[in-house]
Amino acid sequence: MSAAQKVRAGRHTVEVSRPEKALFPDDGITKADLAAYFRTVARRMLPHLRGRPLMLERHPDGIDHAGFMQKEIPEHFPDWVHRAELPKEGGTVTYVICEDTATLVLLADQGCITPHRFLSRADRPDHPDRLVFDLDPPDLDPPDEFGRVREAARWFHELLDELGLPSQLMTTGSRGLHVVVPLDRRAPFDDVRAFAADAAAVLADRHPDRLTTEVRKKARQGRLYLDIQRNAYGQTAVAPYAVRARPGAPVAAPLAWGDLEDPALDARRWTLADADVLLKENPWSPAPRPRSLNAAADRLRRARR
Repeated sequence: MSAAQKVRAGRHTVEVSRPEKALFPDDGITKADLAAYFRTVARRMLPHLRGRPLMLERHPDGIDHAGFMQKEIPEHFPDWVHRAELPKEGGTVTYVICEDTATLVLLADQGCITPHRFLSRADRPDHPDRLVFDLDPPDLDPPDEFGRVREAARWFHELLDELGLPSQLMTTGSRGLHVVVPLDRRAPFDDVRAFAADAAAVLADRHPDRLTTEVRKKARQGRLYLDIQRNAYGQTAVAPYAVRARPGAPVAAPLAWGDLEDPALDARRWTLADADVLLKENPWSPAPRPRSLNAAADRLRRARR
């Protein structure tokens, strides 16, 4: 076993223990590789993490062993790691807040392959600044083409444009795509979730043979489910540039809307090995101005009528 690897990141030096530990055994990707990836993409990834409570998806023994989700910050984390104590039913949880590259490297040392972020910031946890529509392929036999997901994302883009809401697109690195709407934090989660449900209902009404809001899988009948469930307090979504615990180490990657026209696009198009490619261009720059849901909700009500 090799000695711990010391990684300098900003004002801190982080020791990565067992750097040779294979986190993705079939791909030869080690803990040191994960730490190096996070360090490389930090300048793009950190703006999407700062101020947000994180749920840590950890696989300290590698992805071929059972991992676990961790909300409470580990007791041994150094004092310089930012924290936020937030309420839960019957108590509180103290979450990690990732403000710098050193914290990202520390997460890699802990076998945290995927940080999942709140849709709100810790200073106003009940008021999200992101709305997320989660689009995964329907379960069909034979398996459906990813084109169904691209199709649904395109329709969401058109609807949100009608409503005056700029939106962003990203692969999840898992099965599908996320459509993300930046918000101004005025509306509480209940209002945001209600708006998301209404928008999904309008889209399902427009394309009833292709889309559904039916939660029960048996009732979907091969249609793509428009999932709005992440829009609630305490729920999380995969962070942009996060690695997923799947063979090949796929990455959740921001996209430009024009990327939907690429028939080769799928949820795992980019991997940890593509860090340099991901940094060449920023498809989310310039970032759209966060919007209020008030005017959009009025337009949506008219669309439903």
